[in-house]
Amino acid sequence: MTSVMFSPAFARSDSSLVGMVALALLPYVMGFVLDLLLGDPPGWPHPVRLIGWLISRMETLLRLAFPDTALGKRRAGLVLSIVVPATTYLLSLGLLAGGYWLNFWLGLAIECVLCWQVLATRSLKTETSKVLHALNKEDLPRARQMLSWLVGRDTAELTQAGVIRGAVETIAENTTDGVIAPLFYLAIGGAPLALAYKAINTLDSMVGYKNERHLDFGRHSAKLDDAANFLPARLAAVLMVLGSVLRGYPAGQTWLIYRRDRHNHASPNSAQTEAVCAGALGIQLGGSNTYFGKVVDKPTIGDRLREPIAQDIKSTQVLLYGTALIGLLAFLPIRLLSVLLLIHWGG
Repeated sequence: MTSVMFSPAFARSDSSLVGMVALALLPYVMGFVLDLLLGDPPGWPHPVRLIGWLISRMETLLRLAFPDTALGKRRAGLVLSIVVPATTYLLSLGLLAGGYWLNFWLGLAIECVLCWQVLATRSLKTETSKVLHALNKEDLPRARQMLSWLVGRDTAELTQAGVIRGAVETIAENTTDGVIAPLFYLAIGGAPLALAYKAINTLDSMVGYKNERHLDFGRHSAKLDDAANFLPARLAAVLMVLGSVLRGYPAGQTWLIYRRDRHNHASPNSAQTEAVCAGALGIQLGGSNTYFGKVVDKPTIGDRLREPIAQDIKSTQVLLYGTALIGLLAFLPIRLLSVLLLIHWGG
């Protein structure tokens, strides 16, 4: 949904088509710019926090409403996986419609803010830079602590190489979740669809675990997240390959590792961009990690041509920004097409 649909100019035959298209594309581009400039300011009422609150409240209510059996938990989880994204979509659509109804410029400002809030390029760089800063200060305990806020694995005993791998993997994987997938859904459906995607992503991060509490309850949320990320993850990998080549990394090695190792993960999507990073940097990612005191063996990604160094975190951040910019430009024609179709259907 865009400013075109809610604009009073939408129904005027003398309105400039070029002007309407420009206004419709403005929130998409402005949201990207605001994310790069501001990131996620502390204390800001981020929509994901509100989505997280909704998930927590609904989980409590649904567990009381359904039987405490495997089937009951799966049915409760199914309801959760449908209601949360649908509610997020409808509320954001209503917020936009209300803003544009009150005042066009107010609606446009709200849409720009919502487009900004679904993106996480700057915040991903900011959070992983805390790990890099600690490593540069030779403060490994601090680096472990900073990484523990970003990953699910146990970090207390990680070596420096293990910390670096964790940070690189975080940037690579979240290039899909935090940047390319939101840009893709913004392009095809505007802020409401992108926020619905963020709701799906948040569901997976909160209940999509294969532990005793969430194995049945979070099953549908995990599968929905896999489906929502399936195409964006592969688009992100291709865009990152292009970004790595433009950056000067060996194209053949990057593509080879991507093609060979892109499925070396339990998730059908996570290894896509991780394989590109491993190939471009010439390091090995993945492998065994400890989760809640239990060692989990995972396939490796990439070849161990050298040991990871702290600079690899910075290099992956550069790949993140390059991939984000290429993604913005690549999806602009899709956004333009969706706007033109909206104008056509609106008469």
